[in-house]
Amino acid sequence: MEKVKVGIIGCGGIANGKHLPALKNLSDDGRVELVAFCDIIEERAQKAAKEYGTPDAKVYTDYKELLKDESIKAVHVCTPNRSHSFISIDAMRADKHVLCEKPMAKTFAEAQEMVKVSKETGKLLTIGYQNRHTQEAHYVKATCEDGELGEIYYAKAHAIRRRAVPTWGVFLNEYEQGGGPLIDIGTHALDLTLWMMDNYKPRMVVGKAYKKLGDQRETGNSWGDWDPEKFTVEDSAFGFIQMEDGATIVLESSWALNTLEVGEAQTTLCGTKAGIDMRDGVRLNGVKHNKQYVEKPNLQAGGAAFFDGKTGGSPSDIEAHIFYDAITKGTELCVKPEQAMVVTQILEAIYKSSETGKPVFFGE
Repeated sequence: MEKVKVGIIGCGGIANGKHLPALKNLSDDGRVELVAFCDIIEERAQKAAKEYGTPDAKVYTDYKELLKDESIKAVHVCTPNRSHSFISIDAMRADKHVLCEKPMAKTFAEAQEMVKVSKETGKLLTIGYQNRHTQEAHYVKATCEDGELGEIYYAKAHAIRRRAVPTWGVFLNEYEQGGGPLIDIGTHALDLTLWMMDNYKPRMVVGKAYKKLGDQRETGNSWGDWDPEKFTVEDSAFGFIQMEDGATIVLESSWALNTLEVGEAQTTLCGTKAGIDMRDGVRLNGVKHNKQYVEKPNLQAGGAAFFDGKTGGSPSDIEAHIFYDAITKGTELCVKPEQAMVVTQILEAIYKSSETGKPVFFGE
């Protein structure tokens, strides 16, 4: 099998913490070659190239120069949210497949354009929702697909931190990111919930974003005190989503909230036959023989065959395998861009509802 030559656009935290280690594993398996690295801070690109790249890997500070390399067949877009859409679009038009980090884009219009260009060019586009690939998520998805929950008509998407505000990079910069915890971690919880329900038709959203703690100085933050002067995004946000079929979803997100009920990248699903949540591993609840029950599967008892007959692997490894299997073998992507587009649509509507104080209705 011919190795896929890969370019990395953005060599910051998410690239080094997630994408590059996963790609190194694929490189060790002989499936990919990391041949180009781009970052507006040249030293970061040089460091990544030295640690992960081929001996002749090239370094760029302008992503458009990287895209001119016709040998590159795939790129990973690991930049701040503001540039996800136009870099991904330029990459697809340059004949590259794209794995773009979450969220898909800052706005629904940008996400729509990404899907449009993917279809026009025939290039693959997927979004980095790697939390679909945990053991817990796999078990919950299988339960939903088997129909064990019945009709899922109420759900909660959980993305709550007590005091864990990311103080590095541009996380606190509204212009670069488009928001705070809602677009950063709320996006994962919402993606999981919609995917489990297999429901991508929202009717109405009402939401509220708060900046109640961002001006504090003695913060008790897990990563050290944040700078209130740089904190230009919300510290928590909440949404109520009604779907076209009448199902409802409550989305809760925070980086800083005075609560002990914490947890992120989790979902709770309530159906007509049973319910399931990810609040303590996985818990399935229902009624059997006229008695209430709670079941907790042992998810450490062996992995499921996620790809190529292999078991286990980190969510990031699985995400990378699925993307490159789709490129080289024509297999299905797990995260479809049309799905990620709806996540962005709902997040944007929550922010809009918060600004206007009014519900946002879709298709009106």
